[in-house]
Amino acid sequence: MKLLRNYLDQIKPHFEPGGRYHAFQSVFGGLESFLFVPNTTSKSGTHIHSPFDTKWSMSVVVIALIPCLLFGMFNTGYQHYLSIGENPGGWLMFLYGFLSVLPLIVVSYAVGLGIEFTVAQWKGQEIQEGFLVSGMLIPLIVPIDTPLWMIALATAFAVIFAKEVFGGTGYNIWNVALIARAFLFFAYPSRMSGEQVFVRTGSTFGIGKGQVIDAFSGATPLGQIGSAEVSPRMTDVLGMPLDYWDLFLGLIPGSVGETSKLCIGIGAVLLLVTGIANWRTMISVFVGGMVTTLFLNVIDLTPAMRIDPLEQILLGGFAFGAVFMATDPVTSPRTQAGKYIFGGLVGMFAVLIRVLNPGYPEGMMLAILFMNSFAPLIDHYVVEASIESRIKRKEIYSKL
Repeated sequence: MKLLRNYLDQIKPHFEPGGRYHAFQSVFGGLESFLFVPNTTSKSGTHIHSPFDTKWSMSVVVIALIPCLLFGMFNTGYQHYLSIGENPGGWLMFLYGFLSVLPLIVVSYAVGLGIEFTVAQWKGQEIQEGFLVSGMLIPLIVPIDTPLWMIALATAFAVIFAKEVFGGTGYNIWNVALIARAFLFFAYPSRMSGEQVFVRTGSTFGIGKGQVIDAFSGATPLGQIGSAEVSPRMTDVLGMPLDYWDLFLGLIPGSVGETSKLCIGIGAVLLLVTGIANWRTMISVFVGGMVTTLFLNVIDLTPAMRIDPLEQILLGGFAFGAVFMATDPVTSPRTQAGKYIFGGLVGMFAVLIRVLNPGYPEGMMLAILFMNSFAPLIDHYVVEASIESRIKRKEIYSKL
């Protein structure tokens, strides 16, 4: 690392004002700050120095996503070979999934970071690390069969219109990755739903075959419930019934990183231990979803209302959204009471959208984006209520 540090110090003058490559000063600064902790110090005022900067926080979130990413790669290969009736072994399944998912990640980061580098250089500002997480989240929340050009278009739309126009990292109102997912869903609904988009049936770089056996059905368990006419029945791609254990492990069709609740749980523990995610928001999402499900169980008017609370939180992207999306510190409330309210309403709306809208079985995306819009309002009323409460207490104490 010392050799790399010396090399960067040697070429740094070329990227400073007046240097040969001064037009790329922000790009160089972003690369340097990513590799090393900046040595700049505050010149005035009182400051508290902490190692927990934005780069550290974003890096921890990316690490927390790695279990979901690795399992998503394996599950992609597993679903492929299951659909064609073959079992080549775990490593070949993982290799197939790796080659299928890697292009999604490359395109997401290339487009997103390319736009951020361009905007930073145009404004003459430092490059922020916010897209480190969004660039990983976007490939994990889309179906594996999403075309690369759609990933590029959705990423560009999200970075420009959901982030940069608001001022960049820390100023966006909505979760950037979810905006990309919403753009794809409403612009290309056939590519975000249906039976075969969640299972890649074609070959990838010569790995795997492009055939599908007659019993193949790539619909996710949540999609099967949404289209059920009599009673919910969840099956795998071969029509075999699924149980709680299957849903927990995640060997089911679904978006790349959302199927394994075990891997999501590992990531949740890391986020909670490091303090990156707030447990109040996370727990409130699950409680809100389960309480709403119990209420719908009592009403029992449609097959979707008969899903029990445990199944509801194990299905689709509910757990992934609760752990990695709803807890986003930028787009969620800052107050402690506000986090409870925000999380509870996210869980409630996610279940209501799933159950009451058969055409759109997954409601977590819309629920989080909807509540992102109201996060500042929630904080406002929580603060106002706290002020009024303190005033009343003061009046009571003054009369004693």
